[in-house]
Amino acid sequence: MTDIAVTGATGHIGGGVARRLAAHGVPLRLIVRDPGRAPDLPHATVATAEYGDRDASERALRGVRTALMVSAAEAPDRLARHRTFIDAAAAAGVHHLVYVSFFGAAADATFTLARDHHATEEHLRASGMAFTALRDNLYADFLAELAGPDGVIRGPAGDGRVAAVARDDVVASAVTVLRAPEQHENRVYGLTGPEALTLAEVAAIVSERSGRTVTYLPETVAEAYASRAGYGAPDWQVDAWVSTYTAIAAGELAEVTGDVPLLTGRPATPLRDLVKRA
Repeated sequence: MTDIAVTGATGHIGGGVARRLAAHGVPLRLIVRDPGRAPDLPHATVATAEYGDRDASERALRGVRTALMVSAAEAPDRLARHRTFIDAAAAAGVHHLVYVSFFGAAADATFTLARDHHATEEHLRASGMAFTALRDNLYADFLAELAGPDGVIRGPAGDGRVAAVARDDVVASAVTVLRAPEQHENRVYGLTGPEALTLAEVAAIVSERSGRTVTYLPETVAEAYASRAGYGAPDWQVDAWVSTYTAIAAGELAEVTGDVPLLTGRPATPLRDLVKRA
């Protein structure tokens, strides 16, 4: 029996978790869509499945006690695929599902995709399996890349603050949970960075650390939609982009928690440590 399965092992979070668990000598099953891209890790086997494929997911999860479910790529049918995978896990006999969710997941969250995460969590709670929800704030690694080619971060965030979390801190937190899952059953953790910053402060830190001049230009909601209209993205995607900023303005991403230090035994990583000097 393989105690732990990791989905998304070709990505930042799943791949980081898989590599760290393998380094600890933990037997793993890597569940990926493309086996040719699966990392070559000791003590690991590879199974092929996509969240929306109930039969393949159930086969991939048989014999697994604990699984890490990294949320699927953003898409209109993401929630349906999440529910299918959860149902497959329950049918396969998985005892504990650890889900990478989003900070402030709620039915009425300002950030549109956080509503999908809430619905996923609710389906997981009703599944009969033990669960852990790791609710990540925005990734601090991503904040450093928000500026366009002109060095301007644009968005309707106002003076709101965001307690963005480093991807590596999410990986370390997930590894802690997966190595002793019984200690984290039916728990929800809010994973944040050590400080809540305005986007003007983010721009100043990126400028200081990278040597590139970055500024923040607040937009109105109407201006935000207009400035993104040229990308040709579907309406749901543009809504998600804009509501990332309006969620910051609404204060829904500002809370700083102690859950990263609690799980990892070390302080959460500040943004300035993630931005490399030029």
